[in-house]
Amino acid sequence: MSSDTREDDGVNSETGSSKDAKEQKVDEAKTDNKGKDKKKPRTLVEAPSYPFSHEFDYDAVVIGAGPAGEAAAMKLSKSGANVLVISEKSEVGGNCAHWGTIPSKALRQTVFNLISFRRDPLFSNAKDWYQVPLTEVLKRAHDVIELQVATHQRFYERNRIDILHGKAQFVEDHQINVELLDGGVERVTYHKAVIATGSRPYRPKELDFTHPRVLDSDKVLGLDQVVKKIIIYGAGVIGCEYASIFVGLGCKVELINNQKRLLSFLDEEISDALSHDLRQLGVLIRSEEEMESLDTYDDHVVLNLKSGKRIMADAILWSNGRSGNTEGLGLKNVGIEVNSRGQVSVNNHYQTANEFIYAAGDVMGWPSLASAAYDQGRAASGHLLGEDAICITEVPTGIYTIPEISCIGKTEQELTEEKVPYEVGQAFFKHLARAQIIGERSGLLKILFHRETLEVLGVHCFGNHASEIIHIGQAVMNSPNNSLNYFVETTFNYPTMAEAYRVAALNGMNRLF
Repeated sequence: MSSDTREDDGVNSETGSSKDAKEQKVDEAKTDNKGKDKKKPRTLVEAPSYPFSHEFDYDAVVIGAGPAGEAAAMKLSKSGANVLVISEKSEVGGNCAHWGTIPSKALRQTVFNLISFRRDPLFSNAKDWYQVPLTEVLKRAHDVIELQVATHQRFYERNRIDILHGKAQFVEDHQINVELLDGGVERVTYHKAVIATGSRPYRPKELDFTHPRVLDSDKVLGLDQVVKKIIIYGAGVIGCEYASIFVGLGCKVELINNQKRLLSFLDEEISDALSHDLRQLGVLIRSEEEMESLDTYDDHVVLNLKSGKRIMADAILWSNGRSGNTEGLGLKNVGIEVNSRGQVSVNNHYQTANEFIYAAGDVMGWPSLASAAYDQGRAASGHLLGEDAICITEVPTGIYTIPEISCIGKTEQELTEEKVPYEVGQAFFKHLARAQIIGERSGLLKILFHRETLEVLGVHCFGNHASEIIHIGQAVMNSPNNSLNYFVETTFNYPTMAEAYRVAALNGMNRLF
């Protein structure tokens, strides 16, 4: 945030230092533009200011310093608001930087590098890849966390945003108590607030998460024991990501799926491709299974399923959903209720039941993506400032399995149910020069388009760098000239993975008649 009034170069309305230069420019404009309006000199630009008057300590308080909280705070600060951020952790970054997106993706990248190393024929004689312990692999993740924290801390400092480290609790409307980490309680008054506290792994009461062999997606990042076989209960996004990570480290993995197929919200072809690749890596997928009980011992665990199956492993990773971080926030004191998973409901402007309090990010539930949380934080703060907030409804899915999955738009199943006349264009990565160079064995880009108008209706990608590749399709889908022709008429660098769009588009065109 900048509270200083900006001045244009060469113009100072308070002194006469540039008067002669100004008059000379005006005379030149009269000479060169006869018959035209006089060119008006540029004036000072006033710094933005908070649009509402009040007598509170802060214009806005943001609870949480993850993607949603940071985005909201930056938007508010740059719009002239006096902002306080309350972070429950001793460092900024939220769960995204410390326990979620950043460490898990850094871990995934290291494992991906190990897999690529042992697949490369140049290093086929190497024998020690399987000896890399998880503790060594996690060191890279911790290094990335430190870099992320330092980066985001600078953002807050540059924008002059106050930060309190402690536990926030609403006392009543416009009042918050902060139980500081270094002791003491500070009371803060505010005009409006944004709840961006994120989420944590859901922990059913029947499981003992104090046991060293009972893990969740937070606890697994501190794993310091040897695990040769692991049970992953819950085959959602997090479960599938960790299944590919652990099997990539050489562990035996049993993935327990409550559904009929993996990630049923995906296009069936992409879901099937993921199942095939995980099985090829060595993951045993058990579908349509539910837990009956879990027996824990000093050196192993035994999972008992309702089907009668019993599975023994060194540890179990529970990855069956997440809960909003709202416990202890005192939301009832300000008229806000939460659901059974601790999540807050909002309207299309991200307002809660209390008109002065907004919510953004994972604390709301769907879609629980860092990318969406950032946009939600900006949209919430925009409406808080009196702007027209855009409700985030269409976001690309990014799943960091090995290989990655990313998609946007309709699936084949949805288009079939809606009776839309669509066609399919496919590009298999194994046929692309770039994929052959980098040793990518599997992968698929699929474009779904209207067979009459050629409008792109959906893009689905499975393979290396899918989360990057998807944005080309997203840009075309969001453009006013959305058409499959863009991919046919555009020259792509060669060799690249992006070339898959041209190949898939031509493949689809060839199906038309």
